[in-house]
Amino acid sequence: MSHWPEHLQSQTTHARRGGIRHTFTHEVDFVLIDPESRDGPALFARNGAGLYSVQDRHHGGAPGEGRGVAWAQEVLADRGLTGARILLLTQPAFLGRVFNPVSFWLAFRGDDLVAVISEVTNTFGDRHSYLSAHGGFTPIQPQDVLEAEKLMHVSPFQEIRGGYRFQFRITPDRIAIRIGHENGPEGVIATLTGLRRPMTNTTLLAAAMRRPAGTARTWVLIHWHALRLKLKGALYRPRPDAPTEEVS
Repeated sequence: MSHWPEHLQSQTTHARRGGIRHTFTHEVDFVLIDPESRDGPALFARNGAGLYSVQDRHHGGAPGEGRGVAWAQEVLADRGLTGARILLLTQPAFLGRVFNPVSFWLAFRGDDLVAVISEVTNTFGDRHSYLSAHGGFTPIQPQDVLEAEKLMHVSPFQEIRGGYRFQFRITPDRIAIRIGHENGPEGVIATLTGLRRPMTNTTLLAAAMRRPAGTARTWVLIHWHALRLKLKGALYRPRPDAPTEEVS
């Protein structure tokens, strides 16, 4: 049975620690979809034109060259997980324009979350994905912390050092994700929280009125906060080469 797409009017918070502190919270729209389904209201499109849309080419591989859920299935199968139900949590394109700092491929056995692929994209067009799972793909509980080495340049004000600590709370009515970049006394904590509700034309129109421009707004806000960090004296680090491996 396919999963009717959901619209999450979410909040994201970023808190920078260390000598130069900087915290912000913004509302952001995410959708949770069955990537193998074409269901949805009239204003939402899959691989086509719509007020909001999700295009396979934007996910599962290099930006603009993605293969969608087939890529996620291959990544999981290579590591021993087959037959999982996979949902995609992402910011949708608005009038065809999209920028996703992070999207999440959520893999379930029954109702249990057993793996997450966090698909991270920076403003320079690089992408690297981090696979979070327990040995044997046992269920991921809300209190579990899954660690990964940081391999890709994301913020020019943070080094490629240390690691990420992921936590996922996925319930029938709510999603809460926490990602901590740990780098000694420095680092950033980022959270995403939102209530799950069925996507309708009404919810999409309300989002377009309340948060116009969709992910273009996300792009502008990223650069606005970068300017504020620069004015606070944060050290700018040039972009290094992107990692050669696609998933870690």
